[in-house]
Amino acid sequence: MERKRGHRTLSAGELARLLAGLHGQGYGRYREIRGSYAYPAFTLEVEKVQVDPYAPPTRLAVHLPAAQAGLPAELYRTPVRRRAIADHLARRLADALARTAFAMDAGGQEVLDRSACQVTAGGDVVLRLGVDLPGPGRRIDGRQAERLLCRALPEAVATLRWSALDAEEARRFVATVEDADALRRMLPELGLVAFVADGAVLPRRSGVDPRPLTGPHVVRFSSPPSLRVEVELPNAGRVTGMGLPEGVTLIVGGGFHGKSTLLRALEYGVYDHVPGDGRELVVTRYETVKIRAEDGRQVTRTDVSPFVAGLPTGEDTADFSTPNASGSTSQAANIVEALEAGARVLLVDEDTAATNLMIRDARMQELVAKEREPLTPFVDLVQPLYAEHGVSTVLVMGGSGDYFDVADKVVIMDAFQPRDVTADARAIAERHRTGRVSEAKRFPAIRHRVPDPDSLDPVVRGKSKIKARGTDALQYGDAHIDLGAVEQLVDPSQVTGVGLALARLRDRFLDGRRTLAEALDRLEAELASSGIDALRAGYAGDLAAPRRFEVAAALNRLRGLRIAGFRE
Repeated sequence: MERKRGHRTLSAGELARLLAGLHGQGYGRYREIRGSYAYPAFTLEVEKVQVDPYAPPTRLAVHLPAAQAGLPAELYRTPVRRRAIADHLARRLADALARTAFAMDAGGQEVLDRSACQVTAGGDVVLRLGVDLPGPGRRIDGRQAERLLCRALPEAVATLRWSALDAEEARRFVATVEDADALRRMLPELGLVAFVADGAVLPRRSGVDPRPLTGPHVVRFSSPPSLRVEVELPNAGRVTGMGLPEGVTLIVGGGFHGKSTLLRALEYGVYDHVPGDGRELVVTRYETVKIRAEDGRQVTRTDVSPFVAGLPTGEDTADFSTPNASGSTSQAANIVEALEAGARVLLVDEDTAATNLMIRDARMQELVAKEREPLTPFVDLVQPLYAEHGVSTVLVMGGSGDYFDVADKVVIMDAFQPRDVTADARAIAERHRTGRVSEAKRFPAIRHRVPDPDSLDPVVRGKSKIKARGTDALQYGDAHIDLGAVEQLVDPSQVTGVGLALARLRDRFLDGRRTLAEALDRLEAELASSGIDALRAGYAGDLAAPRRFEVAAALNRLRGLRIAGFRE
């Protein structure tokens, strides 16, 4: 008989004997090991058992008490430090279990709040991992299972005890994360939207390898003197770097000189990074969202009227829906939806933007009268967006000098090194007046939508169906949500977190009266107070805490989403 939760905890020796007795039995009898087992240093809980060798892995939880972990209290005295030391321990356990049947969700270059490892305020360590239980020919290999669960696992967990860790490495990891978090929190009071430390390494090894580029030709970042800012960090002390101010910043330069590389570093600056990443002190405000065009995306009752109005069809663009948006309309929706979710900084790269939404030059204005052009270009809205809503924008632009007229700062990237050319750009704009006429004087108030919670049901045939498909897609109930253009998602576990957050919004915070922004506020507050466990609720797999902006992006791409109404 399978032992249910709540029954007494058995010993590790009893687990070994149970596995020996199951040797050669049908694979399904592995279910009998579900339950709790006391090891000398920790407690193992077998939370979920795979039903056959090809099913998702068996899920385990290891509870290592503070007395056994022995972590110094200084390393878990704050939530940021707990997240950092937990991430470090997850990576160490993944190393210890490499080339085994165990799977530990240790992550990549970013330090996220993960279910895989958590450190409590009292110093206890909770580890969650998967294991493929051996079963050749769909028969239990009890001897190999015993070696995995009763020998390999305890040996690996032992490497996480403070006496076995490299203390200097662990402290450096925590200090690095704490400094990045502290720097990000300083940005608003400094009047900055981003900071790039002197000496940072921005280029990556390739488009599929996010580790820092190495070798003799790597150019380390050096701030222009006019933009250099000095900050005092808790651990690193005085650090200098380029501070990008609030307002409109233009990044220009020739092809292959580092414009998009800088923007991509800023894009991921919403996350803390591991020591040695090269971007440890490249940070942007938490409320930063990358914007791009996205042909074919779903748009549901979004007010795109700041950018699109006067359609020949007479369609109401203040309440606009389409199952297949164009590049310009999708980018307009992406901007408005980001603002609705609370974005304070927008990042735009012309390479992935809709040209006709970015600019309409003087010649085109003369040929096509404004009353015949439904689109209002971003160049005319970017300053009103900052002046009226306090939303800053950083743009990469290599093909249009019309943005010189609206930029507060212009930075040129030359062989991966920045220079402040604001004065030059203004002088050029003065000498070569384009003659174009601004097509907008203000950016209207954001209309807030009220989602219908019943349209966010993830249940299919009585079971909740939430599954990440890499970082590009989410299976949510019957719906396949395309997240390929949501570029700040960095980890499949984060995508799982997005799906669970949507379900949490539906169950707890969306009631047919609250706006999406209000519901996101409540979800964010719950995550801040209860941590990632607020999303776990019966979910045994790996997940990482998502930002509110990626949760909103997934909701907005959900085909079948219904909006009950609007609030100003």
